[in-house]
Amino acid sequence: MSEFAPESAPATLLALFKESIFSALTETFESVQGVYLDKGTSLFETLAGIDAATASIPVSARCASLAAQVEHTRYYVDVLEQFMRGTLTGEPDWAAAWQIVTVSEAEWTSSIASLQASYGRLRAYMHSLDRWEGRWEVGGAMAIVVHTAYHLGEIRQALCTLQK
Repeated sequence: MSEFAPESAPATLLALFKESIFSALTETFESVQGVYLDKGTSLFETLAGIDAATASIPVSARCASLAAQVEHTRYYVDVLEQFMRGTLTGEPDWAAAWQIVTVSEAEWTSSIASLQASYGRLRAYMHSLDRWEGRWEVGGAMAIVVHTAYHLGEIRQALCTLQK
């Protein structure tokens, strides 16, 4: 016999999914919860230890600077929020986000603050959802975690080269 009655299973599975996705978002962006990262290695914790000079160095002739990685991540979060809301119009200009190379201290601080604001809006929107019915909500939420975790890994790997 099943542990859950059929009529309660969707609500229970939804609650489990929401708990899991918010835990993964928190770990990826804010602070380690013991899901998959080492202590002190979330995105915002990592960015707090990077100055504008370091953020402005391209990792190689073929790789972007950390400033570009952050701008791309912010842009992705904004686009995916629109995707989840069903308000995305036109094709995103992915190349534009990669054009940043160097940043001043003020620009770097502003870039991180913009990413934090985008993440905050996205998280608030996700908390406001009454229904999670498909790819708009579920797929978008999963994509943001996976994509941001990928770029967090890129940033942390680049730091190994840049901070010798």
